[in-house]
Amino acid sequence: MADPLVVTTADGPVQGREQHGLRSWRGIPYATPPVGDLRLRSPQPLTPWTAVRDATEFGCAPPQSGRMAGPGRSGEDCLTLNVLTPATPSIEPRPVLVFIHGGAYSGGAASTPLYRGDALVRRGDIVYVSIGYRLGALGYLDFTALSSPRRRFDSNLGLRDQIAALQWVQRNIAAFGGDPENVTVLGESSGANAVTTLMCTPAAAGLFRQAIAESPPAASAYGRDRAKAWSAEFLELLGADGDPVRALTEATPEAMVRAGDALVARGADEAPGTRAFAPVVDGDLLPRHPLDAFAAGHAHPVPLIVGTNANEGTMFPRFLDIIPTDPVRIEKMFAETQPRVRARILTAYPRYPGRRAAVQLGGDVTFWEPSILVAQGHTATAPTYSYRYDFAPNLLRWTGFGATHATELLAVFGAVDHPLGKAASALGGRDGLRMVTNIVQTHWLHFARYGRPRDTWPRYSIENRETLIVDAPARIEHDPDGDKRRAWVDYRHRR
Repeated sequence: MADPLVVTTADGPVQGREQHGLRSWRGIPYATPPVGDLRLRSPQPLTPWTAVRDATEFGCAPPQSGRMAGPGRSGEDCLTLNVLTPATPSIEPRPVLVFIHGGAYSGGAASTPLYRGDALVRRGDIVYVSIGYRLGALGYLDFTALSSPRRRFDSNLGLRDQIAALQWVQRNIAAFGGDPENVTVLGESSGANAVTTLMCTPAAAGLFRQAIAESPPAASAYGRDRAKAWSAEFLELLGADGDPVRALTEATPEAMVRAGDALVARGADEAPGTRAFAPVVDGDLLPRHPLDAFAAGHAHPVPLIVGTNANEGTMFPRFLDIIPTDPVRIEKMFAETQPRVRARILTAYPRYPGRRAAVQLGGDVTFWEPSILVAQGHTATAPTYSYRYDFAPNLLRWTGFGATHATELLAVFGAVDHPLGKAASALGGRDGLRMVTNIVQTHWLHFARYGRPRDTWPRYSIENRETLIVDAPARIEHDPDGDKRRAWVDYRHRR
């Protein structure tokens, strides 16, 4: 009798494990490790194997600094993914949910305990896939100007990794009981930027049937000129000393991370509102800016859930100071903005330049305003559903964070009994967290199965701008924060 924990993929057999009614396969490679001569190159096909490969441990997290790498190792050999399924067989193929983690394209890992996916799989009877991809300078700087016949450099490496992972899903997920014709791609923060970018990338056509973008900084994609300037600045910080090709080839991952961190820190003050680690509108893989593609109705015509949290910005000044949340950065951000547009926007934040108003503005311009542009552009192309996550347990409200960036992940992943969920609700709000978890998971999983949330959530329209307010209890509002939305009309993000 065949071992159900040994699955034969297109590249070779892998062996997982079964625990608590779930089967998992971890650290499955989907491309050749991008090391040596393959550093800063497009993901390459694997060399097949014949012996059963152990798939019980997570692969390496991408090189990074800080605390977002999750448990275990980190390193450049990070192009792996993880599959989680119910242990019980299913007559019909199960819907597939592919998760792309966030972390400003400079941190994070699929191995993070919150992202394991157990509660989603148990509740939704789905196949859950989480992917690793290259971050920072190794994944999101463009060194193509240095290419020569002897050494090639490719653009948009993190985006190419995500496409390669989705192609792996198409080839292999049926062997794990998943339905390759019903794949939902889900991302948060920079992972949501990945989702909105994939929706505008021709090479990603047909790789997923619906998409969920939680707090996408969808404006974060830049042209060749800006990308080239960032690459030059990075090489200076790396100490390339006249031989940039050799420096990029031989630098340790740690040195690449240090130079990348310095580039990001400098850019937060010198060019606020931009992020050096982001997709590049290269005219090849990504032919036009995602916001332009959505506005023109050229994004892939797949159903979309998109939304943000009520207080996106409050987390950043304290933990990840990379967005414009103070008057100095905000005024510099508006340097290229028409005076009448700038004045209209600032009027919508009546307590500006006060700290709380500046933080709210910074969160809005980074996440909320681009999400509105995505939603209103896509609604003419495919069914679109808009939300705002308002729920904040007592601890988050009393500390001034409110429903800040990424807190909806507690509901998405059913983390009421996870240490993070327990901590967030330690001073009250546990029943509310259970309620919003039920709301979010019910809609998200119904969407993943049928391409639409439950009937209580109407489609977004330009006329009414129907928006699900996720709170305890939830409600539908028409054009929430409409005055602010109108104030941002004609604002143009730096590209």
